[in-house]
Amino acid sequence: MKDIEFWKMNGSGNDFIIIDNRDTIIKEEQMSSFSKLVCRRRVSVGADGVIFIMESKTCDFAWRFYNSDGSEAEMCGNGSRCAARFAYLNEIAPKKMRFETAVGPISAEVLGRRVKVMLTDPKHLKINIQLEKLLDWESVDFINTGVPHVVIRVKDLENIPIKEVGRKIRFHEIFSPEGTNVNFMKRMKDNLIEVRTYERGVEDETLACGTGSIASALISSLRDGISSPVDVKTRGGEILKIYFKREGDNFFDIWLEGDTNIVYKGKLYREALL
Repeated sequence: MKDIEFWKMNGSGNDFIIIDNRDTIIKEEQMSSFSKLVCRRRVSVGADGVIFIMESKTCDFAWRFYNSDGSEAEMCGNGSRCAARFAYLNEIAPKKMRFETAVGPISAEVLGRRVKVMLTDPKHLKINIQLEKLLDWESVDFINTGVPHVVIRVKDLENIPIKEVGRKIRFHEIFSPEGTNVNFMKRMKDNLIEVRTYERGVEDETLACGTGSIASALISSLRDGISSPVDVKTRGGEILKIYFKREGDNFFDIWLEGDTNIVYKGKLYREALL
């Protein structure tokens, strides 16, 4: 294997390895195992996931996204913002672009470090899911915002054993076989909510989750009457802004906006995959 050029980027604390794979440097059958190896922290590059930029016949480009455990995800909000900025800076796409994902075409706009992405309409909304109570929560709801998300409203966000409770719900039989991401959400004031997320595929709490922030904002709109835009404070301390339109229980025209960071560019050596 020759040395592979990559960028390390993060969006609100979610960190990603991004590779221009339009020349098929990494073959499809290698993507899962490659991602699992390169995402290991301390012994390799380390990341929450890997983004492969691919050729597209219908959009500016396509992408494949893999979690750190090697599983492929349909969508990743913060990852899509990083992918859009990467594509723009590498002259793969213009400032306003569309790219292919497993859930359909995604629109994006690059505004310097700040990037907006328009996600697909949510589906499979379920209110008041009955689960055995694992902590003192107010409600449990479900919505798919490109990937499945449980949203749990709580009063005390700081003292939740996120990994323990999140893992039990992530693998609960109600959400099998694909499992779910788990968000713990608290309304702070006005249109501000705070969210902590246990991410499926990472199998731990992450500093931010774009699709989870959207899910939490939409559930808060239903539960608390919060209107667009909603500010979401992530575990990493950054604020993501969620825009949407709503008619009853239906949401559409959903945009996720936040900052992106280029951490470094490098070449990956074979030893990183040992």
